Amino acid sequence: MKFEDIELVDNEAIHNFELTVDGYRSFIDYQVRGEKIYLIHTEVPEELQGQGVAEALVEKAFRLIEAKGQKVVPLCAYVQVFLKRHPEWDRLVA
Repeated sequence: MKFEDIELVDNEAIHNFELTVDGYRSFIDYQVRGEKIYLIHTEVPEELQGQGVAEALVEKAFRLIEAKGQKVVPLCAYVQVFLKRHPEWDRLVA
């Protein structure tokens, strides 16, 4: 499944990056402190697991974070694994 056409929503009110696929909401919980954004937890509903949703969610979030000029503090275990698989994004790590 491709996720390029699905828009990432930055729900600032509840500090979540959200991606809705087939009616299911996946999200990354975050906190902003100055120019750093702390990625705390990534969650994908069971119905979407194993389809690449988490990877698409993190990549879209990284693009948005980079566009805002912020740096990432990867507290989330999944985001840490993503960074190991995609070292090209190390440029965002605070």
